Amino acid sequence: FAIFSLVMDVFKIGYYSSFYSCLSAIKIIYPIVQAIFVVVQTYFLWVSAKDCIHVHLNVTRCGLMLTLTTNLAVWMSAVTDESVHKAHSKLKKNMTEEIFRWLLKVGMRSSSVEECNCNSQICQIFKNGYFWLYPFNIEYSLFASAMVYVMWKNVGRFIDHHSHHIQRLKFRLFRRTFFVGIMLGLIILVSGLGVLILYEVQVNSGAESSKKSQALTMYYIFNIVCLSLMSLVCIGGSVIYRFDKRDMDRHKNPTRTLDVALLMGAALGQYAISYYSIVAIVASTPRDTISALNLTYALLMIAQHTFQNVFIIEGLHRQPP
Repeated sequence: FAIFSLVMDVFKIGYYSSFYSCLSAIKIIYPIVQAIFVVVQTYFLWVSAKDCIHVHLNVTRCGLMLTLTTNLAVWMSAVTDESVHKAHSKLKKNMTEEIFRWLLKVGMRSSSVEECNCNSQICQIFKNGYFWLYPFNIEYSLFASAMVYVMWKNVGRFIDHHSHHIQRLKFRLFRRTFFVGIMLGLIILVSGLGVLILYEVQVNSGAESSKKSQALTMYYIFNIVCLSLMSLVCIGGSVIYRFDKRDMDRHKNPTRTLDVALLMGAALGQYAISYYSIVAIVASTPRDTISALNLTYALLMIAQHTFQNVFIIEGLHRQPP
C-alpha cells in the first residue's frame, strides 16, 4: 500500500505540475510532503512496530497520537478528493463544454482557461493514474492508523513471556487441501477481475442498452454466487467451532479489541449501503430482473457480513489448542 501510495503521489505531482501557472503552489507541495510522510512512517512502523517503550512515556504517547490523527486526516482528504474527482467527471459528462470551462475557471487564479485544460496525453495518464490509485492510499492510511493505535496502547506495557507458549499446530486436512484452496481462491480472484473489467467497459461505454443489461446481469449473478459461497463457508466454520472444545479468551487485548471495533465499524458502512439499496428497490417501479438481482445481492451482502463477522470474532477469542 505504501509503494502504490508513493506512485499516486508521483502521478499527482506530474498532473499538478501541468497546471503550475494557474494553481497555487500548495497543490504541488502537498503530494511531495505526503510522499515524505509515507516513506518516514513506513520505515518507522517497519523498524519499531514490535518495540515496547518504557521511557519518555508521555512524549511517546503524544507523538503516536499525533501520527494517528495525521493518518486519519490524510484518509479523509483522500476520500474527499476521490469524491470530488468523481463529481467533476459526472458534471463534465452531463454539461456543455462552455459551462464546464466557466466552472473550471472560477476555481483557477489564471484568466486563461486553455492553460488549465488537461489536453496532452501525458497529462491524461497522470490524471487517470492517480485517480485509480486512491484506494491504495486510503487503505494505507487505515492500516497505519491501526498499527499506530496498537503501539500507543502498548506504551509502558509489560509482557509475561512465561504465560504464552508457542505451539505448532498440525493441520493434516489443511495440508491435503492447501493446494486446492489456493487454486480455488485464485480462480475466484481472476474471475472477479474479469467480470469487473467487462462490467466497467460495457456500462461506461456507449454500448447498446441490451449489452449494458447483460453486463449488469452477469455482474450481479457472479456476486450472488460468491456471496452465497462465502456465507456457507462462514456458517460451516462457526459450526466447526461448536464441535471443537476450546476455552474462550476473555482477557483484555488491545489488538483484538481494535480488530473487532474496526471489523464492526467497517461492516456498518456496508449495512447502510445495502439497507438504502433495499429501500430504493422496494419503492421503485417497475420491477424487472435487474431489480430482483440487486435486491438479492443487497440481502446476501447483509447476511454474508453478519456470518463472516461472527466467524472472525469467535476465532479471535479462542484459546490455542
